[in-house]
Amino acid sequence: MTASDPHAPHTPGSVAIGWIGAGRMGAAMASRLALAGEDVTVWNRTRAKAEALTDTGCHVADTIADLRDRAVVFTMVSGPADLAAVLVGDGGLLADPDHVPGAVVDCSTVDAETSAEMREACASRGVAFLSAPVSGNGKVVSAGLLTLVVSGPEQTWLEVAPLLEHLGQGATYVGEGDAARLAKICHNVMLGVVTQCMAEITVLAEKGGMSRAAFLDFLNKSVMGSTFTRYKSPAFVHLDYSPTFTPLLLRKDFDLGFAAAHDLDVPMPVAAAAAAAVQASVSSGRVDEDFAILLDLEAHASGLALKPEDAEVDDGLSGTGTP
Repeated sequence: MTASDPHAPHTPGSVAIGWIGAGRMGAAMASRLALAGEDVTVWNRTRAKAEALTDTGCHVADTIADLRDRAVVFTMVSGPADLAAVLVGDGGLLADPDHVPGAVVDCSTVDAETSAEMREACASRGVAFLSAPVSGNGKVVSAGLLTLVVSGPEQTWLEVAPLLEHLGQGATYVGEGDAARLAKICHNVMLGVVTQCMAEITVLAEKGGMSRAAFLDFLNKSVMGSTFTRYKSPAFVHLDYSPTFTPLLLRKDFDLGFAAAHDLDVPMPVAAAAAAAVQASVSSGRVDEDFAILLDLEAHASGLALKPEDAEVDDGLSGTGTP
C-alpha cells in the first residue's frame, strides 16, 4: 500500500481491494467490505461463487493477474497449498515481479512455515505481508462478530486497520512476523479446552436432573457465559453436529500448540487432558461432524443417553448484521 497517513480518516472506496477466495468465509467477508462502500474485486477458482457476490457490490476478476494493480489483496483460501498456488504459483498474484499489489493480507488458516515462506516471497518483490487469521465462521461474519489477530509490518497494519474494522468487531495487532499464527493456535487450543469443559458440566447437570437448555441458559446469563458458549448452546441442546470445525482440524491445532509449547518450555496440563478427549472424538470415526460431538462422548462415558431437546435457544449471534 502507499505510505499514506495512517491517522487520516478513511474514505470508503478510496482503496482498491482485491479478494482471493469466495468460499463460505471469504464470501461473507468480501461482502461486508463491499456493503461498507469499499471497492472490492473478487477472484475465485469457481467463478460462479465470485459472481454471486455482485449482489453485494463486489466486482469479479477474470484472473488473479487482474488483481495485481490493487493496493491491497486479501486471501482467504483453504490451506497452505492453496495459498502458495494463488500467490507464487503459475499465474499467481506475485508471478510477475514488475506488477504486484501494495500489500497482501492473508486471513487463511495456514501453518507458520508456509506463512513465513509467503512473507519472504512478498518481501522479495517489495510487497508487504500481514498474517490475519480470524476467529469465527460464516454465520459469525454475517452477524458482525468476527475478530482478527494481525501481525506483520506495523505501518501496513495501520493502513489496513480501517478496512478490517468493516469485517466485524475489529482486529488486534500482536507484533511483527508471524506472531498472529501463534495467537490463533493458542485461541484454538482454548476452543477445545472450553468445549470439553462445557461438555463435562452439561452432562453433569443433565445427569443431576436438569434439562440442557435450562442449564445452558443459566450458564450463558452468568459471568461464565461467553460469545462462544452462547453460540455453541444450540448444538448442545438440539444435538445438531453440522460441521463448523471438525475434530481432525481441532486435533491439528492442538498438535501445533503442543509443538510451540515444547519449543517455548510451557507446560500445558489442562490442554493435554482436553487433547485426549479430542483424540477420542477422532478415534470414534466421527470426523466429518462438528467437534461439539465431545458432548456425546462425555455422555457415553457417563452412562447417559442424550436426546435432542425441543427448546428455543438464543445463539447470541444477532450481532450488528451487515455494515
